[in-house]
Amino acid sequence: MLTSKTFVKKTKKGSVIQVVREHYLRDDVWCGVQGCTACSQDDPPLPNAPLMDSDLCPYPHYLVPDTNIFLHEIDFLEDPTIRNVIVLQIVLDEVKHRNLSVYQRLRDVIADKTKRFYVFANEHRRETYVQRDECETPQDRNDRATRVAADWYNLHLAQTLRCGSGEIPRAILLSNDKDNVSRAKLLGIEAFSALQYARSLVANPSLVDRLSHPAQSTPDDPAFDSKLAPYPEHVALSAIQGGLKSGKYLQGVFQGSGENYLEGYVNTSSLDKWVLVQGLKNINRAIHEDIVAVELFPESEWRCPSRLVTKDADDAKKTAAKDGEESEEEVEETDKKLLATPVDPSLIQPTGRIVGVIKRNWRPYCGTLLPRPGGMKGIRHTFVPAERKVPRVLVETRQAENLLGKRIVVSIDAWPRTSRFPRGHFVKELGAIGDKATENEVLLLEHDIPHYAFPQAVLADLPATPWSISEGERERRADLRHLDICSVDPPGCTDIDDALHCRPLKNGNLEVGVHIADVTHFVRPGTELDKEAANRGTTVYLADKRIDMVPELLSSNLCSILGGRERLAFSCIWEMTVGADIVSTSFSKSVILSRASLTYSEAQMRIDDPTQVDPVTCGLRRLNDLAKLLKQRRIEGGALTLASPEVRFEVDSETHDPIDLQTKALKETNSMVEEFMLLANISVARQIYEAFSHCALLRRHPAPPISNFDVLIKAGKGRGLDVAVDTSKALAESLDRAVVPDQPYFNTMLRIMTTRCMMQAVYFCSGASQYAEFHHYGLATPIYTHFTSPIRRYADIVVHRLLAVSVQADSTYADLLDKHKVQVLCNRLNYRHKMAQYAQRASVNLHTQLFFKDRGCVEEGFVLFVRRNALQVLIPKYGLEGSVFFDSKTGGDATLSVIFDDSVPSLTVERVVFCTFDRVMVKIVTERTDIQQSKLKLYLVSPAIVGVSPDCADVEPAAKRTRLA
Repeated sequence: MLTSKTFVKKTKKGSVIQVVREHYLRDDVWCGVQGCTACSQDDPPLPNAPLMDSDLCPYPHYLVPDTNIFLHEIDFLEDPTIRNVIVLQIVLDEVKHRNLSVYQRLRDVIADKTKRFYVFANEHRRETYVQRDECETPQDRNDRATRVAADWYNLHLAQTLRCGSGEIPRAILLSNDKDNVSRAKLLGIEAFSALQYARSLVANPSLVDRLSHPAQSTPDDPAFDSKLAPYPEHVALSAIQGGLKSGKYLQGVFQGSGENYLEGYVNTSSLDKWVLVQGLKNINRAIHEDIVAVELFPESEWRCPSRLVTKDADDAKKTAAKDGEESEEEVEETDKKLLATPVDPSLIQPTGRIVGVIKRNWRPYCGTLLPRPGGMKGIRHTFVPAERKVPRVLVETRQAENLLGKRIVVSIDAWPRTSRFPRGHFVKELGAIGDKATENEVLLLEHDIPHYAFPQAVLADLPATPWSISEGERERRADLRHLDICSVDPPGCTDIDDALHCRPLKNGNLEVGVHIADVTHFVRPGTELDKEAANRGTTVYLADKRIDMVPELLSSNLCSILGGRERLAFSCIWEMTVGADIVSTSFSKSVILSRASLTYSEAQMRIDDPTQVDPVTCGLRRLNDLAKLLKQRRIEGGALTLASPEVRFEVDSETHDPIDLQTKALKETNSMVEEFMLLANISVARQIYEAFSHCALLRRHPAPPISNFDVLIKAGKGRGLDVAVDTSKALAESLDRAVVPDQPYFNTMLRIMTTRCMMQAVYFCSGASQYAEFHHYGLATPIYTHFTSPIRRYADIVVHRLLAVSVQADSTYADLLDKHKVQVLCNRLNYRHKMAQYAQRASVNLHTQLFFKDRGCVEEGFVLFVRRNALQVLIPKYGLEGSVFFDSKTGGDATLSVIFDDSVPSLTVERVVFCTFDRVMVKIVTERTDIQQSKLKLYLVSPAIVGVSPDCADVEPAAKRTRLA
């Protein structure tokens, strides 16, 4: 049967065309139920006697949820208890249109055969297809189609299913729409809300906790009390759109503050500086990463960040005592305390208020329940997210006593005006707070790191083992097995992407080669393996383990350039003069045989040992000499040499707990490898841009706004140094000159601070930007990409494919040359790389806490930043950073004299002055003062302050402390 719909539309050029859409209807769309005599389906997934322990529906039944059930109750439907669900095609399509995240979760549930979720193509079955009536909304039409499909199932099964003496199963409609439920019942369809059905599952009463809780007490509600509404009403979306067009409002992404929950920022493309938002009423229920509309205040009302670090202690007590409800007066009082802080005119930035939320970007959040003074009675409790940028959430759970002290996951449902905090529901329990496996799971979930086992469909794309290079593949490649190639990597590295060689030529020049693992030979476009690698985006290196982008067979074996193994590679080979000038560059797919897999230390020892004159060592010496020249040339061109504290853990082989913690020591060989990787990336960037100027995948590092350097400039002036930031070259020269006698760590501190001023480097498609925007600020190069790490970065895989096509070593495909799709891919990879960096830092913090768990020590530190009520201290020995708070004197609530001077900046505590880069001694201890977990605490030991420093009589007095002059 064929139906069609004809309509006209206007094209972009103004032409009017007629469009005819044909819709085919069939009688052979199967129901998916086992034992159905009318449907000849192979291996139908739905059993003919589905049982669910429900006292509301004590008979066999299938669930037919409507769209809103899937959109809002996906956590409930994902529970293993919920099975035998019919997913209508019209519902699946609407979920995809309205929420891609929920759609992907639903697809994953459908793929799980144990759940028995069946997709029924109701839009193509003749009896279940419904046409939209003339006065019917699309939503009403979809609801009617859902009822028609449920009714058809009941009639169809009654006529065609053979169950012996058993009862014929029924289709139960699930909907939270009262009108939809009542209309279904008029048709004789049994229909219930999600809450009614969840309560009927008597064997699993905790499932009710997983249901969402919609907003209550709206202005139209008779129970609404404006006196209990601490937040302004959001502006209607239509008014926001008009305000954005007129310039009254600006659109941007809200970024919560991890230091002060009373303020945040809106990142908008319309301004050079982020818009500061201070106070709960001005933040107006925006949550970290929401897309919001912000209204700027007049310039006379602009402010500067408070530089106040909050510990949320008072707020936690208030939340626990009042279940999160505050009056408008109480919220205003909280805001007044923040706005009373003095304003430094030199640090003023655009300030405004959030008038509405354009798009919520909520996700499941990890955290724990807040203990209540009177015990965990009742069902309403407060959830504290692990992410400090996210507010507390009010949840209803009947498992509070069992969940106390556990890590749990919660989803936010709504944030009504009358509630101090958003409302949400319990999703699942992760494990005990402080348990290493649980905390690892938390940091992976919080940073959205895919860490599940590779699906069977992905593993099916791997080559059979044992694997070897075929003769046909050898013939298509350059045979470079005769070259003395070696790899140089950190100790314990098994995913070896790169190797190098250097040999003299007869004309007196040198041949230098960078050989990169040819991952694209195994990861072909469009395969399940390729899709999975693209989704993961990058390998994530935690302190105790690695989460691979591709399966281990590739990452640690077939692709890894192991010593003594033949491997497929993509080679970049230069002819260079002894002065490191490039004469020619060539690229080719190759077969290589690495002579040795060396660590940085092993390679350095070979270079330094004059008795070693083997070909590999001689090649390393030549590479090292060339690298020094290349680095010097880059620095002279304006490249920055920055610093960040990096640590390495020695882990117990059995327990995997950290037993030693050291800062990473860099050797010349580290720089040697880095220089040639940079050179290869730049050479490849030029090649692929020349071949594909509209779709090359490149990487840029935007120049930071001058305002980003305000803190750095002020810190330098405090030490009598002028830091020039006009260009990267001026900045690099200023950093080189910034030396304080007898303080060798000062320059490193300044470079660490400079790193905090930088913008994030990002991937982009060349066709989406002007050439002037390609510049990489940190490397001072006009064009750059990533080519050298395809085992651990998907961006490099795409670059390999582009390079292969440019040298006729492989064929292209449509998505590779589509600049819009390449830019979408770049956006996703930027997100994955950012989250991977955050997860790696969180893992280091977790293992640092574990290392200090049963030990305390006093160590030298330096003040990195001065806050209004705290010092941010860096401890070089451990690469550890933490805050020393000055709130009250030890042993009571005695007032502590604390004076903050933002112009220096400096903090005067009991007449002891602290400035940036000051040397201090701090005591590192682990304390369980935070409900989330045990945390490292820093206490000031020297200079000693009575009432603040522990054991003041035994430490260096303030008068004798060392200061950077």
